[in-house]
Amino acid sequence: MKKNWTLLIAAIGLSLSLAFKGDKPLLEFGAKAPMADMEMKDISGKSYSLETLNAENGLLVIFSCNTCPFVIGWEDQYPGLKAIADEQKIGMVLVNSNEKKREGDDSMMEMVKHAKEAGYTMPYVIDKNNKLADAFGARTTPHVFLFNKDLKLVYRGSINDKYENRSKEAEDFYLEKALKALGTNMEIDPKDTRELGCSIKRV
Repeated sequence: MKKNWTLLIAAIGLSLSLAFKGDKPLLEFGAKAPMADMEMKDISGKSYSLETLNAENGLLVIFSCNTCPFVIGWEDQYPGLKAIADEQKIGMVLVNSNEKKREGDDSMMEMVKHAKEAGYTMPYVIDKNNKLADAFGARTTPHVFLFNKDLKLVYRGSINDKYENRSKEAEDFYLEKALKALGTNMEIDPKDTRELGCSIKRV
């Protein structure tokens, strides 16, 4: 019963994410990260901007949250992705844009708690009034955007093909390959994959 309920919630989230498509223009390849100087509060109490988080070879931005079944199904890979990003000299940040749930499941207090339980090893920041999500055209949690050292977009979409397979086992690790390609100055292929997840809860 619990498994069926989780699948139902996931299906609802997916339908909502698909309904959102087209409301905000999706950031184009080669475009510079918008609002890169905007300060966002982290669960540590510090504030970061995309500019300050950008590393020698670029920056990985993942729009995420605390409760979406898709995030919960993927977030065990966040620490591993952070390790790969560090190895490739790429920064990484998780962005919570669920402003509509800021007084509940996506409050700072709940973000701190969730990050600890999930073993996050990267900054997890609040996008107040979902301004960054709107500027990116971000649609789902999770939704991945990878930038080069000049903060120009080189990859967007999904973490892997887990939710495209009947087995729910990943076979093609899109983001991992993109990180390694960016870090070694190789071509990223594919660079555009289908984002899957729950809709971002905007105000």
